[in-house]
Amino acid sequence: MKKISRRLQELSSRVEDRSYNPLDALQLLKETATAKFPESAEAHVRLGIDPKYTDQQLRTTVVLPKGTGQTLRVAVIARGEKVTEATNAGADLAGSEELIEQIQKGMMEFDLLIATPDMMPQVAKVGRILGPRGLMPSPKAGTVTFDLPQAITEFKAGKLEFRADRTGIVHVMFGKAAFPAEDLLTNLKALQETIDRNRPSGAKGRYWRSLYVSATMGPAIEVDIPTLRDLKAGEAA
Repeated sequence: MKKISRRLQELSSRVEDRSYNPLDALQLLKETATAKFPESAEAHVRLGIDPKYTDQQLRTTVVLPKGTGQTLRVAVIARGEKVTEATNAGADLAGSEELIEQIQKGMMEFDLLIATPDMMPQVAKVGRILGPRGLMPSPKAGTVTFDLPQAITEFKAGKLEFRADRTGIVHVMFGKAAFPAEDLLTNLKALQETIDRNRPSGAKGRYWRSLYVSATMGPAIEVDIPTLRDLKAGEAA
């Protein structure tokens, strides 16, 4: 059994066995972010879905209004003038077949890959490399598009892709623990609304089962879901 550190034991003792008001939970998250590096704020949402069925799968994107707090390296695979368009829009890497060849040789110096639809047959050649890393472009994720300036701008500003894992749990980073609690609440509210808006058609019964937040190295803190869902977007801003 993995040994729990003294630091985590002490932090866990501050968390009561109950659900917290969303803002109180985020304040507590900040207080328990005591690691020696800038910790992220993470949300872990258990949903009433079984992703082995196609009509109960959840994969979508969320735009975090307060950003992610991370610098995202974006690569674009396109052709002709679209390569220049991507570079001018802020892409960190942009190219055509030569960029695919670099990826085949092990170059992975990017956090997100966007491709134009006409390049997807070529991108498929490196699917075995990109897929396990979660980097394969997908229309559902907004990473297969001809509108490169909009896609690059949105992802660099705080757009994230997320999905439910095979157990029906969504794990997603929604900011940095150093953010003001009010900013974290704004991002968490955006995440909640996105999950509700994209409820799979096959989801039956109670959709939200539990919601916990934590800092990267901190204890899990349960959030009161009805209170979060009752908040208006403006009230969380």
